[in-house]
Amino acid sequence: MGNKVEIIAFYLPQFHPMPDNDEWWGKGFTEWTNVGKAKALFKGHNQPRVPADLGYYDLRLPIVREQQVELAKEAGVTAFCYWHYWFGNGKRLMADIFNEVLKTGKPDFPFCLGWANHSWYAKNWNSDGTSTNKLLIEQIYPGIDDEKMHFAFLLKAFKDPRYVKIDNKPFLLIFDPISIPEEYIQNFKRWTEGAGFDGLYLVANITSPSISKKELLARGFDVVTYQRIGGMVSPQLHKLGKVGRGLFKIYQYAKGFILKRPPRMIDYSKYYHSLITEDDQCVDVIPSIVPQWDHTPRSGWNGSLWVNSTPYFFYKHVLEALDAIKNKPQNQQILLLKSWNEWGEGNYMEPDLKNGKGYIEALKKALKKGLE
Repeated sequence: MGNKVEIIAFYLPQFHPMPDNDEWWGKGFTEWTNVGKAKALFKGHNQPRVPADLGYYDLRLPIVREQQVELAKEAGVTAFCYWHYWFGNGKRLMADIFNEVLKTGKPDFPFCLGWANHSWYAKNWNSDGTSTNKLLIEQIYPGIDDEKMHFAFLLKAFKDPRYVKIDNKPFLLIFDPISIPEEYIQNFKRWTEGAGFDGLYLVANITSPSISKKELLARGFDVVTYQRIGGMVSPQLHKLGKVGRGLFKIYQYAKGFILKRPPRMIDYSKYYHSLITEDDQCVDVIPSIVPQWDHTPRSGWNGSLWVNSTPYFFYKHVLEALDAIKNKPQNQQILLLKSWNEWGEGNYMEPDLKNGKGYIEALKKALKKGLE
């Protein structure tokens, strides 16, 4: 293995009030609203999660963003992947934080973009585990004028010296690689080359075993990354077929009812081995490392969650990920960290009252050992 591994952490630019959230959820709503009102659903459930070193921060404050970078550097994170929301015809959400980063040149820390190309819904969770969705804003792909407008914005970011590039190709992740029209992919790649780069390093995010890596590579993506959060999309369940998955879901909810525990619980101390597979050794795959997960602040009893997720098991998980990439070329020794600060999904590295800097220290320790 080389002497440096790129650790690119997903970053949610949401922790501040904004007009759309005020309209949809009430004045002053931020991600902290769900985090703060979360309830423990069973004995020993680690909720609510309380931030430690940075407190309930407001991302509009530059000092907070600088403090985040200092913690990220301490952990061994080498870049942030800011979630980027472009819904079509120039409509963006949560844009002001990244705009500020781009405009001011601060923090002086590498970054790239992940296009979160999905519609937003207000979900009402039902007692049987189903949900009813109210569309808040739709992701659309209007065509060539939208493509040009979007690319003009992306190019400003690509040209920033902090922007992550692989072999002089800007790194761009697509959250939903299935829905994006091939025309967007081809034009973005062609225009990036026309702007003087050696191409566009397109990363496809795969969330289901039914999605084919081969098809995505054929469509123009350079690499894929697998999000194996678990639950109903795990490969083992996928093999059961539709009827089998339905029966398993009934079993989950019956078990949850009897044990008085949320039905979609996974034991991280056993499951973390499933987060890295032989597929991650391929040069066209970027492994994902995940410290912890608990979606119940957003979705309550029906949320998926991991129990027994501790810094120690995360450390072991990172070592397995490092082992998967050790034989790759130096420029392909990359890990995606999901996530730096997804507090509403219990999916974060930042210090909290329970673990302090535990996850930061675990990553740092694993990188030191893995690079020996």
